Amino acid sequence: MTLGRFDVCHGDADGMCAVRQWRLHAPAAATLVTGAKRDIALLHRVPVRKAKEVLVCDLSLQRNHEALLRLLEAGVTVRWFDHHVSPLVPVHSLLHARIDPSPQVCTSLLMDEALDGQFRAWALVGAYGDNLLERAEALGRAAGFDSAYLSGLQQLGEAITYNACSARIEDGCVNPHEVYRRLSVSVDPVRVLERDPALRRLVRLRREDLARAESWPALAQSVDGRVTVLPDETWCRRVAGALADHLLCASPAQAQAVLLMQPDDTLRVSVRAGRSAVLAADLEGADVLCSRFGGGGRRMAAGIDRLPLMQRDRFVRAFEAWAQGSAGQSPPAAPQVHAPEHPAQAQASARDRGRDTVDEDV
Repeated sequence: MTLGRFDVCHGDADGMCAVRQWRLHAPAAATLVTGAKRDIALLHRVPVRKAKEVLVCDLSLQRNHEALLRLLEAGVTVRWFDHHVSPLVPVHSLLHARIDPSPQVCTSLLMDEALDGQFRAWALVGAYGDNLLERAEALGRAAGFDSAYLSGLQQLGEAITYNACSARIEDGCVNPHEVYRRLSVSVDPVRVLERDPALRRLVRLRREDLARAESWPALAQSVDGRVTVLPDETWCRRVAGALADHLLCASPAQAQAVLLMQPDDTLRVSVRAGRSAVLAADLEGADVLCSRFGGGGRRMAAGIDRLPLMQRDRFVRAFEAWAQGSAGQSPPAAPQVHAPEHPAQAQASARDRGRDTVDEDV
């Protein structure tokens, strides 16, 4: 019996591990509401009439604002932990919100802070999954974890987030509900990984997909930024989000945009800001860039769910201008460097030429 308790998060490592920490701190049966990493508006799936207590981790309050108000009006207690920008936080006696959009913060680390580091290993799994590698390493060393143990935490965090980018069983992924069930079998996350063949398989798949993606040609590239376009193939759907983080780690000063073709002639976009943007508070974040195309996210990492194919070139020009630190100025007429198109990219370009194009400055 869950007695009206619901835990809500999307299926990446940050959200899952924040919930895991809370349930280790406050053990209780609860109904998990989760989905793929792109499933953001999840709160509406909570039945208002059945809910009494709701824990929300790593979900944008802005995208779930109306559902939150309905729950509060029905007398439901809501605890909210998140690191996305949330300009519309209601003031209500039943809402307990801990929100911090700082670049070096993730939801699992916010939960770790709230619980005084009781379950630090799980917090680090979430931080590694959110690509906060240096922060996770420093906190892990301070907690006395050795290199081998930290490596296990990193592998698990990266595998969970990799899985959540697709979360389609037909793509060889594991349903996020099943991932959480597997995480819950032990207090020690490294022991979970060591004993679970399905999670170890995700680690292996991620490694193989990234090795394949590393050789994929860039559509546009300069010292400031790189744009990669992937076709709508199984391995690409799995690796698109992880590739953006992987390329950023390899070239920290170079902003990354990974565009994934989708069956409806749209592109799923993942954007990562170059590390120099952390120090330049006056520069627009990745969230601002993506918001111009109907997306959103955070300063250092953002995305667009469905960018119309006809807007691809417009987005590339805007990305390049933003990556050069000149957002808001007229973008260059063409990318500085173009690699030869892969056949899948050439096919997408041919379809573009058959459509009306939008040529507005961004």
